[in-house]
Amino acid sequence: MAKTKQSLFHNKIFGHSVAVLFYVLIGYFLFNAASEMNYIWKWTSVPKYFVYEKTEVIEAPFDGVVSIKENGTIVINSDDDSKEITIPSEYTLVVHNGDELFEMDNIATTTAWKMGPLLEGLLITLKISGFSAILAFTIGILLAFMRISSFQFLKDIATVYITIIRGTPLLVQIFIFYFIVATIFDLERFIAGGLSLGIFFGAYIAEVLRGAIQSIDKGQYEAAKSLGMNYPQTMTYIIMPQALKRALPTLVGEMIALVKDSSLVSVISITDLTKVGREIVANTFSPFETWIIVAAMYFCITALLALLGSRLEKRMANSGGM
Repeated sequence: MAKTKQSLFHNKIFGHSVAVLFYVLIGYFLFNAASEMNYIWKWTSVPKYFVYEKTEVIEAPFDGVVSIKENGTIVINSDDDSKEITIPSEYTLVVHNGDELFEMDNIATTTAWKMGPLLEGLLITLKISGFSAILAFTIGILLAFMRISSFQFLKDIATVYITIIRGTPLLVQIFIFYFIVATIFDLERFIAGGLSLGIFFGAYIAEVLRGAIQSIDKGQYEAAKSLGMNYPQTMTYIIMPQALKRALPTLVGEMIALVKDSSLVSVISITDLTKVGREIVANTFSPFETWIIVAAMYFCITALLALLGSRLEKRMANSGGM
């Protein structure tokens, strides 16, 4: 049978070229628009918000004269007092034997690279996202089984929970949880924010898992029963592996949404990436550079999650996943 001629619009090389040209034109348009603005770009100030070199000093406790000993300690003598100070090996002395010092003068200094606020905010974002993800999956699995349970009271409890949580905005839930629940139980704001995110996304994961479980053909249950498996064994070894494979793309999407929505916890003064970004903007008046960098950092996290999800999908497909 003769091959049909491929349309130009179906050609991959042509399609990639058009897509690249499209984004180049958008970039060119944005660059020209930015050039028309009366704005001074300060990209050189960005690196110090990732890492910076901090100088730490040891200061004189009072006025006196320096006496340096051979064992790495110095003695400051005054008319009324005398104090021996041990100088750590990483510090460099900036005084000499017999120097006269005044209170708060530098005795020794050292420099070290410190983590900047952007990296600290990134760590907080990763910590709260990881904590919330674990909680969300735990709640989601529990609620999914309650929704498909034959016990009506479990089904009703899960249904009401999911309906209320999915029917109200996450930001409002964070405020309610922080100002009411966290106040009653004296919870730290990090725990309050993490619980809010976990409870919210747990409702969505529950519906994803419930749909995936119920999509498995009923013949699978009957086949497992004919082999002598009870219900827990059937769910553990037959149904859940297939349901997780089917739900994986949506679950990865929910995790990406969780990471992005974790930025909302900044409203309760959790110093995540978004709050750090606001603080940097307030101190430097450089909103464009700051928010572009913050957006790029969020994108790196979500891109890694998407890549991980894609790899897992391919591995499951190669191993006979559905």
